[in-house]
Amino acid sequence: MSDSAVMVGGRYRLLRTIGRGGMGKVWHAHDEVLGRDVAVKEVLPPPDLTGPEREVFAVRTFREARAAGRVAHPGVAAVYDVLEEGGHPWIVMQLVDSRTLGDLVREEGPMSPLETANIGLQLLEALRAAHAAGVLHRDVKPDNVLLTEDGRAVLTDFGIATTEDEAPVTRTGILIGTPAFMAPERAAGGQASPASDLWSLGITLYMAVEGHSPFQRDNALATLSAVMHAESAPLARAGVLAPVLLGLLRKNPAERMSLVEAERRLAVIIAGGTTEQTGPVPIPVAEPRSRRRGLRVAAIAGSALIVAVVAGGAAWWSNRAQEPPLDQSPAPAVVTAGPSSSGPEPTRDHESTRPTPAETSSASAPERSPGTASEPANGPSAPQSSSPPTKEPRKTPTGDRKSPTHEPTPTASKTKDETKNEKKTEKPKENKQTPAQAPGAVEPSDQGRKKVKKRR
Repeated sequence: MSDSAVMVGGRYRLLRTIGRGGMGKVWHAHDEVLGRDVAVKEVLPPPDLTGPEREVFAVRTFREARAAGRVAHPGVAAVYDVLEEGGHPWIVMQLVDSRTLGDLVREEGPMSPLETANIGLQLLEALRAAHAAGVLHRDVKPDNVLLTEDGRAVLTDFGIATTEDEAPVTRTGILIGTPAFMAPERAAGGQASPASDLWSLGITLYMAVEGHSPFQRDNALATLSAVMHAESAPLARAGVLAPVLLGLLRKNPAERMSLVEAERRLAVIIAGGTTEQTGPVPIPVAEPRSRRRGLRVAAIAGSALIVAVVAGGAAWWSNRAQEPPLDQSPAPAVVTAGPSSSGPEPTRDHESTRPTPAETSSASAPERSPGTASEPANGPSAPQSSSPPTKEPRKTPTGDRKSPTHEPTPTASKTKDETKNEKKTEKPKENKQTPAQAPGAVEPSDQGRKKVKKRR
């Protein structure tokens, strides 16, 4: 068929071919009714489809064209019309004077990270508008990205787009999309999702900045296997764009970078900042789960040990601070006196007070009895009988003093019977203190004792 002679739908004159893909061709056409140039996509069904399958294919194409018509955004090529002619569907779209991103990379080589970030941010805005309308593109790739002379990036070819709430009407065993740019979950037979379009966008930007597709292989099956299982080669030219690419190329869609986060990071790059590391970045390898569990257990055990040591030291210091100081005060003195004529002297307990200066002076200077002989000049005299020093009454807890029931009085002389009785009374005492042993008492000399015996 001649490019200048074909008329589609009675109004669209096909002028020349401007694109070709697995799902058909794209024509530069002229709308004879409205007098404007348009792009017309001829959607060709696979050649091995049967008659009923061709009908199902046509139904799906019309439905996807209606879905693409919902999106109204400057970054999305608008859909004007859809029709059927020659046994297959035709989609009339906005014609954008541009060249595709795929042609630019193949002809001029990789782009700079800043240029790629600018294109990526515009495509993210277009996908945001499509997803908000409930439409998934399912075939984002460099050949579907149009670059205008004024620097705009336009996402086109929503010919295989579908809505999220509609069941797919596709032939069993046929994958819709380009294998090298297909998300792993779709390559494994899963359904498309907004995260699937983000993966395809990540591969598109990877090819723009690195110059090649990371998963392209010699045939479709090998390419799909690489998409599902292989890791991409280390980034050599991405620079500040590397964190965004690695985030979009997470094989698990739940871990994939979100559209909002990708927009934020690309905006920072365009503004002249850096998001994270730059330069060649290897693909992160997940750490074995058993090793991570071991490190977690070791960290918990170390923390518990530190807490135990600190708590034990604090408890020891607290108990030490509460211990009462040792009592280093001297033991109270015990005052004893010699026996009196009236009987044994009562002993003092530990509650008795210390001897007063008056007691000490009375003990050191015993009274003499009248009628006793004077002591010789060559030695100290010994009294016949001496009374013990007068003691203060013992204090009771109520503060009252107890008066002694019997107060010894000095006697002039002692009889032999009284002396014997004193000796009998003194024998049972084991720890008897002599007057010299008592504090403040004066021990009589031997010479004075002999004189007393002679006089008796």
